[in-house]
Amino acid sequence: MKTATVKILKQEITYRSQTELVELCLRLSKFKKENKELLTYLLFESSDENNFIEGVKSEIKSDFETINTKSYFYIKKSVRKILRNTKKYIRYSKIKETEIELLLYFCEALNNMRPSYKNNVSLVNIFNRQILTIKKAIATLHEDLQFDYGMELEALE
Repeated sequence: MKTATVKILKQEITYRSQTELVELCLRLSKFKKENKELLTYLLFESSDENNFIEGVKSEIKSDFETINTKSYFYIKKSVRKILRNTKKYIRYSKIKETEIELLLYFCEALNNMRPSYKNNVSLVNIFNRQILTIKKAIATLHEDLQFDYGMELEALE
């Protein structure tokens, strides 16, 4: 089966009735956990972005607290998993301010973690890549927000 492009899907969706669209959404939500999470965000959490951000931050915090710190191998695996989940939530939101706040919080949590991430090259590279991503996202914002987030970034570095 060949997958249709987004343009073709969009055209086809415009021809469907509301009940058919509801049925399609419910059917989509049954297949993947990510589809359900995205629908949950769109229906319930997108109206209160600050509450969404705080929820994700608390999840990041609890994930960092449960990291197995016996070896850097387990630390790397856990940090990558936390970052993957954080990026997933960023994709749901698509708001640059949310992306910056979540990545700043991730980097801050990584910075405060013991043992230090600075003793491992892979973790240092992960941290530096996220700093670059934050800088790129900050560059797209309004000047006032750029200054505020720039100050937070400087404090982190």
